[in-house]
Amino acid sequence: MKVPFEVRLTRHIDELRWLYMELYGNDTMFAELLDNLRRFSQERPAALKKRDLEREADPEWYKSSELTGMMLYIDNFAGDLKGVREKLPYIQQTGVNLLHLMPFLDTVPERSDGGYAVADFRAVRPDLGTIADLEKLAAACHKKGINLCMDFVMNHTSQDHEWAKKARQGDGEYMQFFALRYFNLL
Repeated sequence: MKVPFEVRLTRHIDELRWLYMELYGNDTMFAELLDNLRRFSQERPAALKKRDLEREADPEWYKSSELTGMMLYIDNFAGDLKGVREKLPYIQQTGVNLLHLMPFLDTVPERSDGGYAVADFRAVRPDLGTIADLEKLAAACHKKGINLCMDFVMNHTSQDHEWAKKARQGDGEYMQFFALRYFNLL
């Protein structure tokens, strides 16, 4: 029996491949992406795999008129991720069941572009907490029936991001990701 990830991948592989190849035209990188997606799926905690199955059963869940969203900047609303977690009872009382966190990934101070010039997609801004704090917030939200989403743009990085540094060093694989003159990287 195929696992849910493989079922979804089979359903969408042609479109995913077409879109990826339109952007990058690199079969090796596409295969690496698929390997990473499989690994991430296997490593996914059981509680999130359960949510995945629920989403699969209702693939248009995000269109529900039952969703009431709230967008917030973590620091302005509660100081940090722990503060947001502490305010979940209040958020739940208001009827909010979708919490949209504005940019919170690690950036370089004075060059953050409002939080969108990400230096590390795998780290939270230190003044807001840690990845562990984010995982705790997500788990607490889910227990209360609150969906959690984050605001970020995957193709925005800071010149301090690992990929930008490799592009400046002349690594062809990474140079193709950037308009180097635009970022004054050359």
